[in-house]
Amino acid sequence: MNAAGLFDLTGHVAMVTGASGGLGLRFAQVLAANGAAVALVARRADKLTDAKAAIEQDGGRAIAIEADVLDAGAMTRAFDEAEATLGTVTILVNNAGVAQAVRAIDMSAAEWRRVLGTNLDSVFLWSQEAARRMLAANKTGSIVNIASVLGFGVAKGVAAYATAKAGVVQLTKAVAMELTFKGIRVNAIAPGWFVTDINRDYLESSAAAGLKRDIPAGRFGADGDLDGALLLLVSNAGRYISGATIVVDGAQSVGLRG
Repeated sequence: MNAAGLFDLTGHVAMVTGASGGLGLRFAQVLAANGAAVALVARRADKLTDAKAAIEQDGGRAIAIEADVLDAGAMTRAFDEAEATLGTVTILVNNAGVAQAVRAIDMSAAEWRRVLGTNLDSVFLWSQEAARRMLAANKTGSIVNIASVLGFGVAKGVAAYATAKAGVVQLTKAVAMELTFKGIRVNAIAPGWFVTDINRDYLESSAAAGLKRDIPAGRFGADGDLDGALLLLVSNAGRYISGATIVVDGAQSVGLRG
């Protein structure tokens, strides 16, 4: 089979959380460009509208669904809307997340729960909902969770975030053990430092020079650097891959992972 056929997603319905910008928007665009109909999920309705228009302008098919991943009712409505408009979701990308930079001793219980809830609890709940619906519709599919290199090693001020991302890695393995034999593959991608609109000013400033020196590839991640990992995990190219976490960080965390 040629590469185009191997990675073809025609007939699939994908849902991407946190799809209004950054990595989530890129994931949605890549899925749409390779044939999937895409449900864009995020809290920022105006950004979702723009993202939907951009995908459609490039010839893709997309719908915009405003939802907070911590809202169980909104989650149900999101899947209902995607099914009614596009069909059963067969690809779920759990990308929504929140950053955190608070020393452990100063962190409130509410902040701990906010970070764990968004970055870990929602990954489980949305995966559970997607799997239940795929099974009910007798569909096979793929779930991709977005972890982080901080799931393998920590830094100061990111206790909640690193704990949540380590949990995503373990959750991916655990759910894969239960779902793979039913035809639903579950994997994760662990990005390193990637330049997005949120962190661009900082990562492109002199203050971040030390961070770049610690990356053997000599640069931060950029648009396109996660495309291959995503397409591998959601397409027939990765049909025997499940329970894996693909680290994409320019070798930054090799020492941490051994």
